[in-house]
Amino acid sequence: MRIAVFTDSFYPELGGIQDSVLSTCRELGNRGHQIMIFAPQATKHDFTLAGVAEHEANLGNNVAIRRLFALPIPSSTGQSRLLVPTGRRWRQLIPFAPDIIHTHTFFGAGLEALSAARHLDVPLVGTNHWAIGEFGGYTPFSTDFFSRFSVQAVTRYYNHCAMVTGPSHSVIDEMCAFGLHCPHCIVSNPVDTAQFRPASTAYRAARKRTYGFSDSTLVYAGRLADEKHIDVLIRAVPLIARQVPDVMLVLAGHGSARQRLEQLADGLGVGNRVRFLGTLDKATLAAVFHAADIFAIASTSETQSMVLIQAMSAGLPVVGANWRALPEYIDERSGFLAQPGDEQDFARRLTLLFHSPALRQQMGEHAINKTKDFSITAVTNRWEEIYHQVSLAVPEQMSSISGA
Repeated sequence: MRIAVFTDSFYPELGGIQDSVLSTCRELGNRGHQIMIFAPQATKHDFTLAGVAEHEANLGNNVAIRRLFALPIPSSTGQSRLLVPTGRRWRQLIPFAPDIIHTHTFFGAGLEALSAARHLDVPLVGTNHWAIGEFGGYTPFSTDFFSRFSVQAVTRYYNHCAMVTGPSHSVIDEMCAFGLHCPHCIVSNPVDTAQFRPASTAYRAARKRTYGFSDSTLVYAGRLADEKHIDVLIRAVPLIARQVPDVMLVLAGHGSARQRLEQLADGLGVGNRVRFLGTLDKATLAAVFHAADIFAIASTSETQSMVLIQAMSAGLPVVGANWRALPEYIDERSGFLAQPGDEQDFARRLTLLFHSPALRQQMGEHAINKTKDFSITAVTNRWEEIYHQVSLAVPEQMSSISGA
């Protein structure tokens, strides 16, 4: 099958969308499918921030990447680019003759995907990775107005698709509430379960020594951005330290909020307990997870959270905000849910886990089992099924795919 993929979020920018696109396209190519990815241009600065060499991602011989003109836009990563739509790039797809066009974003690349699907009369599959309504703080509008307007606009866009997917019920249910009427289903983002896998007690202890982590270390990984509410985790540290004297918080990733978070940690007198590791490659991130004891995430903008699934796959129990998609992936057997924005509630639940090694082990084992269905193999199988059905279906048959 020949699949054209459009995305405004792509390597080397940090994020779950980017990881999902890379992993899925690489695996589809390995299975013999022909993939052409349309993504924004990247600069040397983008690669430097990601800590990788300045060259294109190697996704195999069956995957081609087309970089298109894009403008830098403000974002927490400092790497975001907006592909400038022309409505004419569908011509580049004529020799490729795609069977399916898949859009992962609804900005410039998404508009190009829609134009290409219309001109070439090819089915359009759309994935919404964004809880767009949670980003009102980055706009001059009121949060309620921005949330309603943005979700309505996104839903109108995805109603042009033959099939719409999201990584959680929360994102699909929200669009349905705003009028999504085309077929839709849930497809998880994939996690590399071969890399993010459980480790022996001896290996974990060795990694702790390597990184200098304490026996009570919690970890967060991802963008250092306001909507991730990492400040809640930092505010929880001095509360936890009252009962867990050696508690540490390690933060992997980069973002615009780092300086404010460093100042907050120093102001609370826990600067020596909070470590900023910067952006890590996947192998190092997996090792950091093995050296830690609990994964914590206070974000209120998740439609799934790739790093959450990676940490669970590596065997960590989790404590997350009881908001949006996180409750779909954190159950009572794999971790705890805390009230959003409430550092005292986070501290109570984290303290309980630190005091309960047996419970941590039990939750970590359940987390591993829970994430097996999110492997790259399993998720790519699901995409092959969807692409095949969409490419063959007539409109009246599409309803049978929804929810499959």
